[in-house]
Amino acid sequence: MEGPSPPPVLVRRVTPLSFVPLRMIALPVVPLSRRVRAIRRTCAALLVAASATAFGAASAQRSAATSLPPTGQNRSPYPSLVPGMAPVPFTVGERLEYDVKFSWKSVGRGTMEVKEITEVRGRPSWHTIFTIKGGIPFFRVDDVMESWFDVFTLSSRRFHQRISEGGYKRTRMYELFPERSVFTENDKPEEPSVSDPLDDGSFLYFVRTIPLEVGRTYDVPRYFNPKANPVRIRVLRRDTIEVPAGRFATVVLQPTFQSGGIFSENGRAEVWVSDDDYRFMVQMKSSLKIGSINLYLRQYTLPTGTSPITSVQAP
Repeated sequence: MEGPSPPPVLVRRVTPLSFVPLRMIALPVVPLSRRVRAIRRTCAALLVAASATAFGAASAQRSAATSLPPTGQNRSPYPSLVPGMAPVPFTVGERLEYDVKFSWKSVGRGTMEVKEITEVRGRPSWHTIFTIKGGIPFFRVDDVMESWFDVFTLSSRRFHQRISEGGYKRTRMYELFPERSVFTENDKPEEPSVSDPLDDGSFLYFVRTIPLEVGRTYDVPRYFNPKANPVRIRVLRRDTIEVPAGRFATVVLQPTFQSGGIFSENGRAEVWVSDDDYRFMVQMKSSLKIGSINLYLRQYTLPTGTSPITSVQAP
C-alpha cells in the first residue's frame, strides 16, 4: 500500500550570519575518531533521551518504573491520514534541521523528517528519517537512522542504522515484533525485547504526545533493547532560549542511561524541547572531557495550513 502524499509545506528558513566551510575548521588536538564518533553517539543518544522524558511524565511515582499512558491522549493539530490512527503532533512533511557544533565550532548538520506512512507486515506505520552529516578534514561522517512505528499504537516495528565515519562503515537492520516482545538484528537469532517497544527514533516522536511535568524524576523501561533500561529522566525547569530558528519557550530535561557516555550517571547533558503543542527538540548541550557537543534548531518545515512553532518575540 502506498502511503498518503505529503501535503504542501510551509518553510521557515533562517540564513546564518556567517558560514565557515568544514575544511577551514581547526578543532582542538584530540584523536579524529574520538571527536567524530562522539558527535554521532551524542546525536543518536539525544533521540532516545529527549523522547524518553515524555514516558516519565505520565507516572505518579518518583523512582518506580513507568508504564505507558494511553496512546494519543491529546488532540492532534493535523488531520488524520489513516482512519482510527492515534492523534499525534506531527505529520508527513514535517522536517527539522539542526546545526551541530563542537564547542563553538560548526562541524555538521542534522535533520529529522517525517517521510511517509507505509506498511510494515500489514500495519500502517510512520516512516521517519534522522541524518547527521559533517566532520573535519580527512574524516567525514554520513550517518542515517530510519524508524518505522505503528500509527495506531506507536510501537516500533523496524529500525535501520547506516553508519559511515571515515573508513568505518556498518549497517544494522532491526525488525521488532511487539506482539511477541522480541527483536532481530540483521541475520542474528531473535532476542528478548519489551512490550510496546520504541527505538531511538520512535522514542522522540512518542514523547511529543505526552505532557511534561517540571520537578519530577522518572524511570522508563521501554527502550526496545532491555540492556539499556531503565532510562532515568529529570524534568528540570522551563526556559526561554534563542537558536538560529528563533526564540522559544522550552522545557529542560536531563536524561541518564545505565551505560557510559554523555548521558551516564556522571554525565552532564541537558535537552530543551519546545513548550507547546509540538514538543520539537530545540537544543541540546553536553559537556565532555574533550569539549562540548551541542545541537541547535536552525530551520523547520511544517505542512501548509498549520500554525508555526510557538516562539517568543525578542524584547
